[in-house]
Amino acid sequence: MKRKTILVVDDEPRLVRLVKVNLLASGYLVDTAADGKTAIEMLESSNYDLLILDIMLPGPFNGFEVCKRIREFSDIPIIMLTGRAREQDRIRGFDAGADDYITKPFSVEELLLRVKAILRRTHPSEEFPKGTTYKVGDLVINFAQRRVFLKGREVRLTATEYQVLYHLGCHAGKVITHEDLLTRVWGPEYRNELHYLRNYISSLRKKIEDDPGNPKYILSKHGIGYYLASDP
Repeated sequence: MKRKTILVVDDEPRLVRLVKVNLLASGYLVDTAADGKTAIEMLESSNYDLLILDIMLPGPFNGFEVCKRIREFSDIPIIMLTGRAREQDRIRGFDAGADDYITKPFSVEELLLRVKAILRRTHPSEEFPKGTTYKVGDLVINFAQRRVFLKGREVRLTATEYQVLYHLGCHAGKVITHEDLLTRVWGPEYRNELHYLRNYISSLRKKIEDDPGNPKYILSKHGIGYYLASDP
């Protein structure tokens, strides 16, 4: 099996060494960058399986800006590193296109767990539903091609956004509990991280709903879970 390649972007040499040594010991290939501009250039010229990105970076681009620019040309999974645990910073990171975040200081065990989990969910061995396409109203999910269309135009989703929509589409019309959806997409270790799910549902609604505050595709059962509409 091809070894996964990870790009680590941080301007703290000691932290970069710590992360790199442990990722290498776990069998990953690792490149590093100390600023956002270099990271963008490296991602434009090489194929990576995962980006670990610090929010506070020197130069013209902080982590949020780097994340936004990368999302213009890549759906690479992104783990953001932050020294701040404020909810608004996490939401800003998710809105920029991040897939996960880790708050500094963090343990090596936590880092490796997050890396393994995100690679597992963004390189899944999926079983397609009986029909290879889900269609309701103007929304179409092509499961075989992993592509989503709205009103005939392709909707660009991150790998994690697609996984959330995929599992909802596989069970269209049926409520999937918060815990079950978190387990399916992120893994059992995330089953209580409800804020992850809320942020991703919000992001998906902004992309596919005409009125995100009054959704017609991604619907919720208050206090229980979410489901994808099965009728127009």
